[in-house]
Amino acid sequence: MYFKKILLAVALIGLVAMAGFSYYVYSNIFVPNTAFNNEEAHVYIETGSNFNDVKQELEPLLKDMGTFETVANRKGYSNNIKAGHYIVKKGSNNNEIINSIRTGNIPVLVKFNNQERLEDLAGHLSNQLEADSISLYKALSDSVFLKKSGFNGDTALGMFIPNTYEVYWNTSPESFRDKMLAEYNAFWTSNRNAKAKQLGLTRDQVMALAAIVQKETAKVDERPRVAGVYINRIKKGMPLQADPTVIYAKKKTENNYNQVIKRVLYKDLEIDSPYNTYKYAGVPPGPIAMPDVTSIDGVLNFEKHDYYYFVADVTNFGYHKFASTLRQHNNNKNQYVEWVNKNGINR
Repeated sequence: MYFKKILLAVALIGLVAMAGFSYYVYSNIFVPNTAFNNEEAHVYIETGSNFNDVKQELEPLLKDMGTFETVANRKGYSNNIKAGHYIVKKGSNNNEIINSIRTGNIPVLVKFNNQERLEDLAGHLSNQLEADSISLYKALSDSVFLKKSGFNGDTALGMFIPNTYEVYWNTSPESFRDKMLAEYNAFWTSNRNAKAKQLGLTRDQVMALAAIVQKETAKVDERPRVAGVYINRIKKGMPLQADPTVIYAKKKTENNYNQVIKRVLYKDLEIDSPYNTYKYAGVPPGPIAMPDVTSIDGVLNFEKHDYYYFVADVTNFGYHKFASTLRQHNNNKNQYVEWVNKNGINR
């Protein structure tokens, strides 16, 4: 009888212990441990982070940091941190959270357009990637890389085709740069290369001309027509005389890219810069801004016409009036100048 009591007591103790262990396992591993209301939360773990850094990142997202730390230690995560961008789902338990931030590095969507310089691009990218603007600019402007890839300091901006790209948040500046070069080469299909050759232009010249077209008009449907004007000028040996290049030349010469210039003055046309297409014939040595695909294809698929001149149309804002003769152009220009003076646009 006494022995049976001992066995019963041992059994009860075992049941209590099992219950306690089960509760411990359930409360630490399987109970939801998220504190946010959105369907998911984005977690960014920087390169070189330790477990304390991870806990600090997760602190606002978790209900119980203690249970998370316990499970993380048991799963060996605390000594095996991996940098990246992760997503934690609402209602996830500690086990699921750790699995998410251990193996679920998810790419981010990186977007860029309309940048005037590599410095601007690097700054824009640093807001979307882990790398800072300094390291990004150093990689993008590396002279050895540029020379090997067929670029130089003037043409480098043309390597970056504006689009949305899927990359890992913690990708290195060099890896990102290499990916953009691959995207650039993929963009230049045999068809696009053939069209550039028919125009007698190199890729770099197409990009430089496309940048001018983009600066001249924001209307996508007008870009092939504007491009046609410049192609006509090139074929006839006329200078491009593009105001956006004068504006860029002024900014570059004065090293002040923040100035806003709405009106080009006659004195600006005398700026001694290879980007000043009033003073120097031909296509500038590089793009004055980052042309998008519609501008590039606008050049490659330019509209065939007999226009050599155009000026802003003050009766249909955003578009331009085109002319085949200088006399017709001057009439259109007088209307524009009259409107500019009337509205007090001096600079």
